[in-house]
Amino acid sequence: MAQTWRASEKAERRQKYLSAAGHLFAERGYRAVSIEDLGSAVGVSGPALYRHFASKEAMLIELLVNASTQLLLGMERTLAEESSDIETLQNLIAFHVDFALAERDIIRIQDRELANLPAKPNHEVRQLQRRYIDGWSSVAARLRPDLGPANLEVRMHAVFGILNSTPFTSRLRDTASVRAILAETALVAALGSARELQLPGGQLIVNAPAEAG
Repeated sequence: MAQTWRASEKAERRQKYLSAAGHLFAERGYRAVSIEDLGSAVGVSGPALYRHFASKEAMLIELLVNASTQLLLGMERTLAEESSDIETLQNLIAFHVDFALAERDIIRIQDRELANLPAKPNHEVRQLQRRYIDGWSSVAARLRPDLGPANLEVRMHAVFGILNSTPFTSRLRDTASVRAILAETALVAALGSARELQLPGGQLIVNAPAEAG
């Protein structure tokens, strides 16, 4: 029991350090943050962090690999649900909106700092991202079979540009409104208008993600 408690406490402390690093990397930029800055942010000496992480770079790698892994796993769970294609796409959007609102720092770091990863973890993150995009594209392709792969890829990147805009939405404090706006614009970016999708009644129905927690 004591061993389990110590392991849990260590994992919680490690996650606390990662969260603090993520906030500083997002706020100041990875290169501007020192190991002493990281230690100060969590109330320990900088070198004490080396008991948990090999380096500042190791913290950045873990943040970005974990984020892409979490997104991929969430997508796979969503694709495994028994839903129509339009419902699946809406659920994917809802899932990503939840992530992007809860992890604004990670979204900013991913956008700015991926190039600072060494070649191997950089390749790993990009492979995870490619699988994520391909999963979304497979759903959109069934809804818009008239679109070619290149067209779909542009649309998917547009969708993620919209959903990953959350670091810039903090001025709008009504989270429900942010969710609704992101969900609606992402769905239209992915599929086009109701007329293009040829939905019955000519209406593109948007189910905004529910407020989390």
